[in-house]
Amino acid sequence: MSPYAYTEDQLVEQPAIGLFAALGWQTVSALEETFGAGGTLGRETKGEVVLTDRLRAALVKLNGGLPAEAVQTAIDELARDRSAMSLEAANHEVYRLLKEGIPVSLPDREHGGQKTERLRVVDWERPEGNDFLLVSQFSVVGSLYTCRPDLIGFVNGLPLVVIELKKPGVPARAAFDENLTHYKEQIPQLFWFNAFLIASNGTDSRVGSLTADWERFFEWKRIEREDEPRRVSLEVMLRGTCDQTRLLDLVENFTLFSEHKAGLVKVLGQNHQFLGVNNAIASMLEARKLGHGRGGVFWQTQGSGKSFSMVFFAQKVLRKLVGNWTFVVVTDRVELDEQIAKTFKTVGAVSEAEGDECHAASGAHLRELLRGNHRYVFTLVHKFQTPEPLTERADVIVLTDEAHRSQYDTLALNMRAALPKAMFLAFTGTPLIAGEERTKEVFGDYVSVYDFQQSVEDGATVPLFYENRTPELELVNPDLNEDIYKVIEEAELDDEQEARLQKQLGRQYHILTRDDRLETIAGDIVQHFLGRGFVGKAIVVSIDKLTALKMHDKVRHRWGLEMARVQKELARRDLAPDARAELTQRLRVLTTTDMALIVSPAQNEIAQAKAHGLDIEPHRKRMNESQPPLDEKFKDTDDPLRLVFVCAMWLTGFDAPSCSTVYLDKPMRNHTLMQTIARANRVYPGKHSGVIVDYANVFASLEKALAIYGAGRGGANPVRDKQALAEELRKAVGDATAYCADCKVVLDAIEAAPLASMTRLQLLGEAVNALISPDKVRREFLAHQRLVGTLYRAVKPDLAALEFAGRASCLAAIADAIRAKLNPNPADISAVMGDINKLLDESITGAAISDQGPLALDLSKVDFEALAERFKASKEKNSDIEVLKAAIRAQLERLVELNETRADFAEKFEALIESYNAGSRNIEQLLDELLRFARNLSEEQARHVRENVTEEELVIFDILTRPAPDLTTEERAEVKKVARDLLEKLKGLLVLNWRQKVSARSQLKLAIEDTLDNGLPRAYSPELYQAKCAALFEHMYEKYPEREMSAYSRTANAP
Repeated sequence: MSPYAYTEDQLVEQPAIGLFAALGWQTVSALEETFGAGGTLGRETKGEVVLTDRLRAALVKLNGGLPAEAVQTAIDELARDRSAMSLEAANHEVYRLLKEGIPVSLPDREHGGQKTERLRVVDWERPEGNDFLLVSQFSVVGSLYTCRPDLIGFVNGLPLVVIELKKPGVPARAAFDENLTHYKEQIPQLFWFNAFLIASNGTDSRVGSLTADWERFFEWKRIEREDEPRRVSLEVMLRGTCDQTRLLDLVENFTLFSEHKAGLVKVLGQNHQFLGVNNAIASMLEARKLGHGRGGVFWQTQGSGKSFSMVFFAQKVLRKLVGNWTFVVVTDRVELDEQIAKTFKTVGAVSEAEGDECHAASGAHLRELLRGNHRYVFTLVHKFQTPEPLTERADVIVLTDEAHRSQYDTLALNMRAALPKAMFLAFTGTPLIAGEERTKEVFGDYVSVYDFQQSVEDGATVPLFYENRTPELELVNPDLNEDIYKVIEEAELDDEQEARLQKQLGRQYHILTRDDRLETIAGDIVQHFLGRGFVGKAIVVSIDKLTALKMHDKVRHRWGLEMARVQKELARRDLAPDARAELTQRLRVLTTTDMALIVSPAQNEIAQAKAHGLDIEPHRKRMNESQPPLDEKFKDTDDPLRLVFVCAMWLTGFDAPSCSTVYLDKPMRNHTLMQTIARANRVYPGKHSGVIVDYANVFASLEKALAIYGAGRGGANPVRDKQALAEELRKAVGDATAYCADCKVVLDAIEAAPLASMTRLQLLGEAVNALISPDKVRREFLAHQRLVGTLYRAVKPDLAALEFAGRASCLAAIADAIRAKLNPNPADISAVMGDINKLLDESITGAAISDQGPLALDLSKVDFEALAERFKASKEKNSDIEVLKAAIRAQLERLVELNETRADFAEKFEALIESYNAGSRNIEQLLDELLRFARNLSEEQARHVRENVTEEELVIFDILTRPAPDLTTEERAEVKKVARDLLEKLKGLLVLNWRQKVSARSQLKLAIEDTLDNGLPRAYSPELYQAKCAALFEHMYEKYPEREMSAYSRTANAP
């Protein structure tokens, strides 16, 4: 079998292209694209990302009868330069044009003058009315680099989908880190039109928006139905997102832009949201057909994007279903009401003014709003105190958040009576249980189910781990939580209820609030918080307001004591370096962390607090006056507010993704418990899992709650004991150790070597040499080490982490040393040279070291014979090979960037490395080939001197002669003269922003054609002459973006 059968192209790219063809897309390869009229795609240059001919044809087809000038105006508006805008803003502007149409001014033949019409860009109703084209290997030139994404999906000539592929064995994340991220930086114009991006290695596939980091790229496991077997594959991804109907639905109805302090975020509906919302709409239509208003219950677990699902649902109904719809969004708490309204505002579903105006202040106000022409009305369920009818409208849809909480038991039927012809749909993060039959009476049965377990499996939320740290006090009643939860659950925590709570709980309340117990917990919180591996934010939940205040004061006092202790330790002169580094980091967290009390206001709270020896006044002042508000500060990852103390606020409807720990010192059960622990399950970069630290012995309630709310369809419990995480770490460490042993690296020997000894350093160097090469070995080792490091940080500060501390540190040291050997950005040659110098200092002549660091390696000055002898004597051949590869790759990339006719050098180099990785060459053979290759490269680097031209002139000469007819010596001299004259003439024609000016581009083309026509030998055929004109224009377009800026001026000025 051919070895090429296992390449990325054959294993992944070609099957993907075949699937697109099966989905009804046209497919074409642009690997050998021709340009100009009659070219492969109709592009003039590689700088164009819109296929104008196809766009024009689509606009004419969708907007029949409009004059050509109107169509051209629309094309100009869509394709205009947006480089002055941020990438997100440009994408948002284009998205609005796609969705709403392009406004153009037309003669009003009926009334005279001008009128404005919107030209449709996409036929959203009929997929077959659009032009779907998949292009592979589509090159796009940027200001510095030319990029070539693997697959681009064009709809009506616009690049909506960008797909980057890797072969199996290479992580899908590499497609994001190495390619998609690079493309967004270098060729942003491609992404002005982007709907979404896909990264895949065939087995692992993820999709995300252009603003998403890797953690927010998600899998697509089901195509049509929620009850399908869940599969992770490229086929499911492409059928689920790039089927023509589903693609248009995703773009039109499951795309939002959310405005935040940090900037504009593009939100793409996830698999469960796409299926769930479409199910809910189908259920609603069926309910209307049957004449009842029970739209159903939409259960998607907390943290999985329920609020966005509400927006997706409402926006799709407004856009796709005929009717004068009004959505009444109902919650049962003020903070939830504000939160959901804020979500609708930030995504532009309602304006800031409209959102404020449409908040119902009373039943009468609600009636008034429903009589008006409002798309959205926000209200609390408490407004439905009586069954008095508010409106007979049948086009009202009620969306309730957490509809099965206790308040709805008495108010839901009132709400149904008040809106007798409305449609009712319940959105919830927890399912219905026994005793909640009234919820079904009002809303109906499930229309979508996405439970806790599915959410964790999909990566929509992170796993949660449980630590029972209940103080060994007199809390021996295992049913304590069951005895008191009812009272707390029903309490609104105002003054009267808190007094009633204390009275009814009696001795058990006093156990929970005993001073010595709280003191113990405060000390434990400080140690636990500081000992965590991932320094995320944390919430401390206390039984009531005064206890939360008391806990805040006690933790702050313990915080100060710990800071003093660390400072005293750091003052010691005999402190070991490792211990000093750890304490310094601890002190940094201690000195930069802010904490705050977050509790609802109440009458007479200052006097009540004083009666207990507490002062709540400064906290209330801060809660009222903080700018930015405390909730925004806590959500802001960079803000030092990392620890908050609450009793009821922020436990529902509050999302701070970097929050990783909940300290639970309050008896809870059912919905409230599930809502509370979900504060720690949001996805955030670097956050492996959330931790629930239990001081109130809620474990029994947690098990019951999870049995109802969290278990997957197979009964698995998604919240695990922290010990389970330690077992995952144990297995990961064992796997990493075994892998190293297979590579002849004995970690026990490294760890047994004396600290600060040459023996340990030598063993570490040998380990690096064994694991750095071939590429497959290095990738697999680094994957093992990353998993160990992630799990180790997640287990900390649990004592179980101590067992693995030495092994995790050893693996990290080897990985760090490997990364230090390799240049993470090979194009930056000066960075490579830090390592090259150590290997080749005896082999390089004529190079000086500047004060700023080592100079870039010039391969033409390498003594290759001396290098070969040095290599034969080296004991670290793998390391030496990797450093030499990095040097060659860096030099090669620079040479190819300057002259793309040298691309065959790059292909030969990659084939050479691939053959070594595949085992076709041993390391000595690879060295011989690399040295031979490097000699050829150094000769190529100096070729312009032999040809008696500059590097810039050589590129023109190469374009004209590769390929070329057989030329005599005299004819080659003629071509060189043409190259010199043409370059000088073209440079003189470059004006400011010439690439954006039609006249400037035309002048350049004409100069190329005239010069070649007059100067080239007659041996050039008319066809070859045309090809050379096109190639030269493309070269100028790519390498000379501005009048005084070119790839060659950058190289000349490079350090």
